[in-house]
Amino acid sequence: MSPDPPELLQALVGPTATGKTAVAIGLAERLGAEIVSVDSMQVYRGMDVGTAKPDRATLLHAPHHVIDCAEPNERYDARCYLEDVRTALADLSARGVPALFVGGTGFYLKALTHGLFEGPPADLDLRRAFVARAREVGSDGLHAELVRVDPESARRIHPNDERRVVRAHEVLEQTGRRLSEWQREWRDAAALESAGRPRHLLGLELDVAALDERIERRARDMLGAGWVEEAVLIAEGVGFGPTAIQALGYREVLAHAAGELTRPELEETIRLRTRQFARRQRTWFRKFQDITWIAAPGEAAGELERAVDEAARLLRRS
Repeated sequence: MSPDPPELLQALVGPTATGKTAVAIGLAERLGAEIVSVDSMQVYRGMDVGTAKPDRATLLHAPHHVIDCAEPNERYDARCYLEDVRTALADLSARGVPALFVGGTGFYLKALTHGLFEGPPADLDLRRAFVARAREVGSDGLHAELVRVDPESARRIHPNDERRVVRAHEVLEQTGRRLSEWQREWRDAAALESAGRPRHLLGLELDVAALDERIERRARDMLGAGWVEEAVLIAEGVGFGPTAIQALGYREVLAHAAGELTRPELEETIRLRTRQFARRQRTWFRKFQDITWIAAPGEAAGELERAVDEAARLLRRS
């Protein structure tokens, strides 16, 4: 499934806390563009503080598309995302406005550039059986079993990612073919399909020590801005579905609200998980050979303007 992106796909990506939003707003102004989000959690209404969603003033100044698309208790996946992208692009095209894709979800970027891997349809009976097996032997145990039958997929899937471990087992049992074989065929076909599709991808990078410092400060600021209260409001209202609850930090803030984590424990857990998440994002984006990396803006005066200038220059030159 292809999202039918514009003839020229321009995107600004990078790990969390590298300053993408600020650079994107300046860049959109220079290009006369509007922003299309590449974020799998900003699609949920009400999840504003915890996903660092642009505030109302920012949205009025720099329109964003493909955010606030679903309630937190609704299922939303890459297929939904591509449909919403298609709608947004049709609107922008009708108005003659270019799109600037901005975000940190590598899988969504892959779907934009290469289409969506369909794979065999879900077999819910098999899935339930493997979920039960995971309860019996643990996610690590189920991953160890995957190592024996599909080592290539096992290398790419973290032992704690139970959903993907279960899916890999399900596909092998259902079709007799490893998930890695299905994906290899998709990558080969997608590479041929997208070979002539021009795209200009920019990434913001920051050294690990500076990024860790930003992550620590941002976690503290977000908690101070009402993250816990936001999560409790959603939990007591529409509730969290199985996808939205995977958003970084929401389980932890709910655990804190329930008295299961102290505030210092909450802050430390969120910092640790966010650092791990940023490293996984960096690994995802390194798979894209055509991303041009530029230095994320620092704190000094003029740094943001410098980053916007460089990004604009690169996009205009390419």
